Amino acid sequence: MIPTSSADRPNAGRSGAGRSGAGRPDGDRSGEDGVGAVRSGEYGSGAGRSGEYGSAGVRPGAVAPGAAPARRPVRSGLVLALAAAAVLGTVSAAPAVSAERGAGAGTVTAQARPPHTGHPYGTGTGHADGRGAAVGTGATEGTGGTSHPYGSDRAVLAGLNRHAHPLRATAPGDQRPAGDLAALARMTRDAEIIGFGEVTHGSKEVFDVRERLFRYLATRPGDAAVTTFALEQPWSTGVRLDTWVRTGEGDLRTIMREEFRSDYTSWRTEEFHRLFSWMREYNRTHDRQLRVMGNDIGDIGREQYARVLGWAERHRPALLPVLRERYAQLLALPAGRDARMKALTGLPPAQRRSLAADAQAAHRLLSGTGTGTGTGTGSKPGRVPARVVQEALVISQMATMYSLDGAELHRFRDDSMARNTVWWQRGTGERVLAAAHNGHLAYRSAWPQQYPVTQGAALRDLVGDDYVAIGTSVHSAGFLARPETGGDRREVFDTGAAHPGSNEHTLDRVRHRDFVIDLRGTTGDRATAAWLAAPRPTFLVPATYVPSVMREPQSLAEGYDVIVHLHRAEAVTPFD
Repeated sequence: MIPTSSADRPNAGRSGAGRSGAGRPDGDRSGEDGVGAVRSGEYGSGAGRSGEYGSAGVRPGAVAPGAAPARRPVRSGLVLALAAAAVLGTVSAAPAVSAERGAGAGTVTAQARPPHTGHPYGTGTGHADGRGAAVGTGATEGTGGTSHPYGSDRAVLAGLNRHAHPLRATAPGDQRPAGDLAALARMTRDAEIIGFGEVTHGSKEVFDVRERLFRYLATRPGDAAVTTFALEQPWSTGVRLDTWVRTGEGDLRTIMREEFRSDYTSWRTEEFHRLFSWMREYNRTHDRQLRVMGNDIGDIGREQYARVLGWAERHRPALLPVLRERYAQLLALPAGRDARMKALTGLPPAQRRSLAADAQAAHRLLSGTGTGTGTGTGSKPGRVPARVVQEALVISQMATMYSLDGAELHRFRDDSMARNTVWWQRGTGERVLAAAHNGHLAYRSAWPQQYPVTQGAALRDLVGDDYVAIGTSVHSAGFLARPETGGDRREVFDTGAAHPGSNEHTLDRVRHRDFVIDLRGTTGDRATAAWLAAPRPTFLVPATYVPSVMREPQSLAEGYDVIVHLHRAEAVTPFD
């Protein structure tokens, strides 16, 4: 269930009335539909604030979740980039990094990628039956050398230098003037959803600069503020973290240890602990509350079923026996995340399809498509609250994903993550910064034969220019990742220095050590625009390390609106 596009909302644009600076609702409402005050123990306790999950409220002009959003226009700059891709050449090999910037670590030798299980970005399910699959060999490094059709290598770099804005710091606590972040904020000012990708799931400075941007945007006045941090984590994990940052209920390290497990171990770091702790401290002293939401569907915590069943028990006892029957097989899975995910992926295909059919039926029952009761957030008797329907939808999404295989599994997962993010943004009316791997938030997949639709492509299709994609790039990076043997154990690996002919090698020759560049503004520089449109080897490092560091050919212009390039990143700090 996806709400209408912002194009259909009154006062939904970025000009005119804009957002309410306080972020409060027009008035609290209570009752069955639960859009007003939140009951203790139902969808987060202790906050005492209004909203679907104890939120600060729906902004004036925001439409409650309902119908699917209309498609929005695709940005013209991207269309130009796609057209330019037909006349691409590669930039000639460049000289080594200057001594001033320092040499990179030793490179990892490129070799054929072996088959592997799990999502390549390390935060999904892989094949539903546990099979792995190689997804192509990619291009070899160092193949750039042909002349550029519109000019020299020098012309490309001159254009990049003209458009690059220096990034003065990465550390979130850096107190220097934030003019560099103001430039990045301007690049995203028209977006309701900002995707900020990770080139690896385990590099400190990548996490740091994203947190620095989020802190900056979260503290902007009124219309400019970004108040929700959306994470590549299951929905139920997001609810638990959101409750903590709003109320302090529970212990953050315990929550992270219990939730960031199995395919989600990459976020069990001091960097994420610092981010959530900062959000909690901010919420202590501000009326406008910061939020966390999980948009992923890899697992469902038992408390999510309890919230849906608990609402039915209080308000629709006649539905309770049917819902319990539909969720019985899912609730019979083990309680712990590791054991639950292992048990679910190990079920025979027919049983997984049966689980999916039951979860879909439960969602239809609550959404009204099976009973005619209808959905929504209004106060009409007989309607199921939108939040309850959404929780049932996410359960259905999870079960459906595990009933699929291969490319269809990944297509469904990324599309669901996009739809969940849009549902949240339209329901709360607040701007969202979405955190995930570059491979999810880009507009075009690096492995289309296995991952045909990215979350970024789905977001663009759903909301058009209300979504902006930021990709991160590194000349070299240390990163924390799981070894090929799997499990929760993590080790530190290194990409080595970018090879000549790669996107990163040329980006690292820009005069700034770290910088941000709006790719949409480069179309006037023909050589630079054509270079950005050319597919060439690009780091895209998964959370499970494979000997051949992934360097699939990518076009930066087809993938992103904005690039944040870092000369060097180090591995994140695990807290246990």
